[in-house]
Amino acid sequence: MATIYHTATTLDGFLATPEQSLDWLFEVQGAGPSDTSFGDFMDGVGAMAMGSTTYEWLLEHEALVDEPATWREWYADRPAWVFTTRDLPVVAGADIRFTRAPVADVHREMVAAADGRDVWLMGGGDLVGQFDDGGLLDRVVATIAPVTLGAGAPFLPRVIGSDRLTLVSVTQRGQFAELAYEVGPPT
Repeated sequence: MATIYHTATTLDGFLATPEQSLDWLFEVQGAGPSDTSFGDFMDGVGAMAMGSTTYEWLLEHEALVDEPATWREWYADRPAWVFTTRDLPVVAGADIRFTRAPVADVHREMVAAADGRDVWLMGGGDLVGQFDDGGLLDRVVATIAPVTLGAGAPFLPRVIGSDRLTLVSVTQRGQFAELAYEVGPPT
C-alpha cells in the first residue's frame, strides 16, 4: 500500500492554465486508451483524495451532478475525500467525504478505507504538498505532456530535493513520458 500522487503535467510543470483549464491535456495527439496505464493504476486504488478545485473541475466538465453514473464508471465505489472549506454539491450515490481536517488525521481514515490498496492523491499540487509536509507521500507519478503553458497551477509547489526522490521507472505512452519516483521521508 502506498500514497501516490499520479497526474498529468505539462513539460514546464503546470497542472492547469491560470484559468484552471485542462484543454491542453485533451489536445495532445497520439495518446489513446492503449497508451495509458491508468486502468492498471486504478485497479490498485482503494481510496482517493482531492482538493476542492479538482473536485469542482470534475463536477463542471463532466456534469457529474446531472450524470452521477459517470462517477461510478470511473471510480466505482472507492471513497473519495475532498479537502475544502466550502459547501460543495454532492454526486448522488458516490462515497464522497468532505473534510476540513488536517491531512495527517484524514490519511489514517483513507488508509483504513483503502483496505490494503493504494491511496490516490488526485491533486492539486498544494494538497499533495501538505501530504508531503506530513511525510505521507510515498510515490509521485508524473505523466508529462508535450506542451508548455508558461504559467498556471504548479505541479507541486514544494521543494522536494533529489536526496528524497528515487527514479523507479520511465515509460513512453504515446506522446507522453511517464516518470515514477519513490519519495523518501522529509529530513
